Amino acid sequence: MPQVELIVHNIGHLVTCASNGGPKRGAAMLDAGIVKDAAVAVREGKIVAVGPENEIAGRFTAADSIDAKGRTVCPGFVDPHTHIVFAGSRIDEFEQKIRGADYLEILEGGGGIISTVRATRESAEDALAAGAIERLDKMLACGTTTCEIKTGYGLDTKTELKMLNAIAKVDRTHPVDIVPTVLAAHAFPPEFVERKDAYVDLICGEILPKAWDWYATSHFRGKGTPIFADVFCEKNAFDLAQSERVLKTAKALWFGLKAHADEFTNLGCTKLAVGMGAASVDHLDAISDEEIALLAASNSVAVVTPPVNFNFGSAHFADARKMIDSGCVVALSTDYNPGSAPCPSQPLAMAVACRYQKLLPAEALNAATINAAYAIGLGEQVGSIEGGKWADMLILETNDFRDTAYEFGGQIVRTVIKKGDVVFGLE
Repeated sequence: MPQVELIVHNIGHLVTCASNGGPKRGAAMLDAGIVKDAAVAVREGKIVAVGPENEIAGRFTAADSIDAKGRTVCPGFVDPHTHIVFAGSRIDEFEQKIRGADYLEILEGGGGIISTVRATRESAEDALAAGAIERLDKMLACGTTTCEIKTGYGLDTKTELKMLNAIAKVDRTHPVDIVPTVLAAHAFPPEFVERKDAYVDLICGEILPKAWDWYATSHFRGKGTPIFADVFCEKNAFDLAQSERVLKTAKALWFGLKAHADEFTNLGCTKLAVGMGAASVDHLDAISDEEIALLAASNSVAVVTPPVNFNFGSAHFADARKMIDSGCVVALSTDYNPGSAPCPSQPLAMAVACRYQKLLPAEALNAATINAAYAIGLGEQVGSIEGGKWADMLILETNDFRDTAYEFGGQIVRTVIKKGDVVFGLE
């Protein structure tokens, strides 16, 4: 009988989110892939077999085992949109927003992204990495085992590369796996506020080429992790023509593409990004029905970020219900960042999405796992509990996975297993 390194057994409900080689759409998002009285066999950090416990016990012996004690086990969460490498604090803006100031007003007043840019430019690389590790620890405790991290608080070549170095340092030292994204087109830095096209020239002529050269020799490329380029297409940020320049340059350099689109105003970026084959288009609060249809007919993932709207105290959310019903691939993210979403918890994103965007718990779980994995180019490696994928699993303090969205504000994650090792909680 073959031996494996680990068997997780006595699983009351194993929620696999299995997808048969692709992201989930439409009715498939209602299928959480539940196996009752199950076990999972792991060798060299990867899943070897999944199935009923008596079947797994009859096929393998194990050097080690974890008794789930009848609890639910699900995939580790994947967070496909975060900005957790930064310096400084934006807690004063929290009070401004309570008093009625909106995001664009704060940005126009020199706050928002620009205040974080100032602090990040002044911060040492090691300090940026240390801060990100603290935030990743919080995400890990909430069940996130893979995430994307963007640059975009440098807005100059030196600091954007410093942020990439910090992201790489964190990836080499923290259990959570990271996918890097270059977001130099996040805002216009103060020195270019009157010369916006000149900053686009800098992005396209220097920052993106140097970032690609950085990636080409990085450990990310060595282990097959993709890198993306992103743009914030929005009023008081990058207009459609500027966004097109950035994305075309990035595509020519072989970056994967992402876009912040339709968060506050619809400038046509969803149509642009989908037409260019973007891996994901994110936010989508102001998306049109025509663009929903374009997304549904594409492989681009619609990433919605409900903690942002919750943080703003807004009653308006991206219409994720319509997107799912139209056939879009929908993913959930925290958008963890210092200004608009200081939230490390995918379970909270799920809870808000169920209440305000009318996702059912199975849809929210698939959106926070398998579909989120495809949004960052890792759908073949993580996001579901299937043979051949990394053994990234959560043991939950419940016997019903729907509690991840039903109960909120507590700690539902008991144990986090990353590549077959317990990295948080109790066995």
